[in-house]
Amino acid sequence: MPSPFPGMDPYLEHPELWGDFHDSLITYIRESLQPALPEPYFAQTGKRLWVETTRRPIEPDVQVRRAEGSAYEPTFGTGGAATALAAEPVVITVPHDEHREPFIEIRSADGNTLVTVVEVLSPTNKTPGEHGRGLYLEKQQEILDGKVHLVEIDLLRGGEHTTAVPLDWALEKTGPFDYHVCIHRFDTYSDYIVHPVRLQSPLPTIDVPLLPGDGSVRLDLQDVFNRTYDTGPYRRCVHYGESEIVPALSDAHARWAADLVLRARRP
Repeated sequence: MPSPFPGMDPYLEHPELWGDFHDSLITYIRESLQPALPEPYFAQTGKRLWVETTRRPIEPDVQVRRAEGSAYEPTFGTGGAATALAAEPVVITVPHDEHREPFIEIRSADGNTLVTVVEVLSPTNKTPGEHGRGLYLEKQQEILDGKVHLVEIDLLRGGEHTTAVPLDWALEKTGPFDYHVCIHRFDTYSDYIVHPVRLQSPLPTIDVPLLPGDGSVRLDLQDVFNRTYDTGPYRRCVHYGESEIVPALSDAHARWAADLVLRARRP
């Protein structure tokens, strides 16, 4: 069935679905921006790459064992002192996982001028201690310190607040929100444009900034979400009302979501 939600679908935040949804959303954001960009601008996909020791349960590649009933017997030299037996070196293989995290860059036609970075946050960006979070925050600060606009789209309810705007300042102005978009223009350094998004609302249309004097281009995030959903596997693999929502909704939101699903199932 199609998503019964008016905006972001919380079922897609599940770890087993998020990776596919995140990468597809990036692709369709780029697709939506490309024809709207005036010459000499273009949008392209960039990727952060890092390698971590795998967390998958594994068996060691090398095991050193002692046969049952055997005992260590030292070898004595001519002076009577115990000497260690020479041991052959062993190779211990530690598996690693490679992580790739896509984002969008808007550049000028010469390809040398980076104008705007569009990020869709992932769970690793919002998890304290994750290498991916450290890399993200380093890049975020680099952009904030330079002459590049930053657009951050956070469609995850879980994890630490990570977008550039201070959370307490945002909440003071907007009140509570479930998702949000944060836009920072390098030419108005102290300002953050925040689009608060509640679970019951459609995703916003935002202005993606270009160089001063060239204005901005509109990006309809709800339209991009709909395209991502419709071309993805979610109609078949999400079992509404049966699949688990991760992270869990509040009691009030859970009742609202259950009612939406029930009404969507009615003929």
